[in-house]
Amino acid sequence: MTRPFEYSLEENYSGGLAGAVHTGDSKSFAGKFLLLIVVLLMCIGIVVVYTSGAGWAQRKFSNQEYFLWRQVIYAVLGLGTVFFFSTIDYRIFRKLSKVFFFASILLLGGLLVFKFLGVIKGAARWIYIGPLSFQVSDFAKYAMIFHFARLITDKKEYIKDLNESYYPMLTLLMMVVSLIAFAPNFSTASLVALIGFSMMFLGGARLKYLLLTAAALVPLAIAFAMSRSYRVDRILSFFNGGDEGQLSYQVRQALIGLGNGGMFGLGIGESKQRELFLPLSYNDFVFVIIGEEFGFVGALVVLLLFALFFICGLVIAKNAADGFGRFVALGITITIVLYALVNIAVASNVLPTTGVALPFISYGGTALLFNSLGVGILVSISRKKKPPAAASSGNEMTEGAV
Repeated sequence: MTRPFEYSLEENYSGGLAGAVHTGDSKSFAGKFLLLIVVLLMCIGIVVVYTSGAGWAQRKFSNQEYFLWRQVIYAVLGLGTVFFFSTIDYRIFRKLSKVFFFASILLLGGLLVFKFLGVIKGAARWIYIGPLSFQVSDFAKYAMIFHFARLITDKKEYIKDLNESYYPMLTLLMMVVSLIAFAPNFSTASLVALIGFSMMFLGGARLKYLLLTAAALVPLAIAFAMSRSYRVDRILSFFNGGDEGQLSYQVRQALIGLGNGGMFGLGIGESKQRELFLPLSYNDFVFVIIGEEFGFVGALVVLLLFALFFICGLVIAKNAADGFGRFVALGITITIVLYALVNIAVASNVLPTTGVALPFISYGGTALLFNSLGVGILVSISRKKKPPAAASSGNEMTEGAV
């Protein structure tokens, strides 16, 4: 079964040098348009974080602009990250992918050890370096994308083989997913698993292997989810809707906010739910404030921007100069769009409550900076052109093993 993005440069560069120029122009445009989309999303984020978080900031920090200026700083740093990594040859991540991947395993494992020893209380998700902190799962997610892109490219001749390709990649994926899940961070672990399996499928792994794996893992995932009472409460409140607990309260307030917006919204700063009714209105439920203040039209604009992001990512991936760039672009695009869809689905009560932020819009620095890194790499991939000699001959670019 041929995948839509299975490694085949001949199909994309079949037009010789003229074809290379044409595809180079299309992906260069996609990279520039992607930058515009990200800037618009960040601007929306600054406005909405301020309008949704002013009341909470006044209550917690006696400063209505507390979240605003921090989000502005995060956005500026994010744009700097985009432009910095857009100037770097993305192929350096191929050489470093193994180092990054196993470093992420050590960090995730180290956090669990500290949690077991009682050094870390509660969830073992963050590493603190002085005043700075970052969520290790964000690093692990991108490290996995880089390493899987390298493995898929290196194993393209026997990607369908069970022992030579599928089992080794599945083992690496399950290591990352398990460590994240036991942090505990079940929602992030589930999303990382989806990203990994998506890359394996697009890389050419046999669908029957993936389905058999899913059939074995889904019951285990359900049992793991039911092992903690708070996760059971989330699921029950999602399905019965009659629970009077905090989780059901969040969902009700979110739906009220979306309903208040109507077609064109109440106007900037006019949200009713942000006034301490909706917890995390500036983060996990920021989409509710968009729907309430800007209405159905505003919510649709945000959805359209992420749809355009997805299309730009696919164009960049399809016209990438090599297989590694192609699968890195696919992995990053799937990651950012998947997180956006899950956040919006939770805000709309389509999925149970999770702690997934809306990329580039929700308040916070770690996720925004890592996603900005991903965008910078996408732009770098869009700028890299296939050598004319290789384009005219139609042969694949040689990629030696590192």
